[in-house]
Amino acid sequence: MSGPKNVIVAQSGGPSPVINSSLRGVIEACRAQPDVFGTVYGGWHGIEGVLKEELLDLSAQDPQEVALLRTTPAAGSIGTCRYKLKAGQEEDFERVIDVMKAHDVGYFFYIGGNDSMDTANKVAQLAARRGLDLIAVGVPKTIDNDVGDSAFKLIDHTPGYGSVARYWALALQNLNEENAGSSPADPVMVAQAMGRKIGFIPAAARLADPGREWPMLIALTESGVSLAELADRVNDLLRREGRALVVVSEGFDVGDIGARKDSFGHTEFGASEVQAAQAVINYLNGVGLPVPGGARANIPGTDQRHAMIYASTVDLDEAYHVGCKAVEIAASGANGFMATILRAPGSIYTVTFDKVPLEQVANSERSFPANWIASDRLDVTDDFVAYARPLIGDDWPAIPVVDGRQRFARFERIFAPQTLPAYVPQTYRKETVK
Repeated sequence: MSGPKNVIVAQSGGPSPVINSSLRGVIEACRAQPDVFGTVYGGWHGIEGVLKEELLDLSAQDPQEVALLRTTPAAGSIGTCRYKLKAGQEEDFERVIDVMKAHDVGYFFYIGGNDSMDTANKVAQLAARRGLDLIAVGVPKTIDNDVGDSAFKLIDHTPGYGSVARYWALALQNLNEENAGSSPADPVMVAQAMGRKIGFIPAAARLADPGREWPMLIALTESGVSLAELADRVNDLLRREGRALVVVSEGFDVGDIGARKDSFGHTEFGASEVQAAQAVINYLNGVGLPVPGGARANIPGTDQRHAMIYASTVDLDEAYHVGCKAVEIAASGANGFMATILRAPGSIYTVTFDKVPLEQVANSERSFPANWIASDRLDVTDDFVAYARPLIGDDWPAIPVVDGRQRFARFERIFAPQTLPAYVPQTYRKETVK
């Protein structure tokens, strides 16, 4: 490229406690190379903002506000979306290219999960076909830890997972105290964890009790355990210990939940008619417990992906460096890659930051290793604990507090001038027709 070219960075999919740390990495790394990168724009609510030509000027923001992104959770700074560029939506693809041409954009960074990597890959391919001098780089993000391959060769773990794992490691300690103290009246506590179809998040509950001292069962979606089998195991624990903790994946099979789907086609368990933990306690209380009292549910919502105080400092640091690595990849002229985290072999936890082709991770979906599920199917193994333990770190994040409240980043609403005709994304036009 001749001379600095402008940048668009955008976010997609569900938020995480560290998504803004990656955004900060992109912004600061671009600012550090003014001879390569021009104005940095944020797509307002992801690719939707690009389609609508709603581009927040991030270069115009106070550097102190950018620095505060480290401890600003979720995606409120520039917004996210669940809009997917699908095959056949040619007008959407052409619109993306038109917006990038109109604003002299030479670099596109997309922060998100497997669907987002697919979008980044499609934009990179289309730009190449159109002869547009554009470099597209993906920045991984998902609390589910489902991007990549099951051999952990493409990426060891995704930014966001370590913080949600830490949430469950610490929250379960509190729930255990509750259950131990109130067990004469409430002997069974069923806690529901996020994790669409994959068990990495509920598995992290084992980090709260690595010595296996508690009466705890962990029911992953992949376990293949039925409600009846789970109830039998719970009752066995009650007879032996007098109380039981049960961590259940939101995707655990409890039958028809009246599923609601998002625009990516994924089940939104928190918005469906029935949630797994409720179905489990209904079943347990229905068949009866061998001790006095009943089962009760604890269903954390989106707080497990935005409670900043639970964020892992390891996760925050790695998310930042992944954003910086994406900029390094782009500055080198490499197009169509995702920044990645690779774990070095050995007993001491260290990682390196590298790149993998977007086409290898686009729409990829790793599975939870079967050998990490305990033989009784209601726990995870020590190998999983060894994998996940370094990701949650050892320290609390340093969150600025002003007047008793957390101080989050707040950007000024400075947008690039709109030069193109107004545009309605294709999917929304179809929904309107319906």
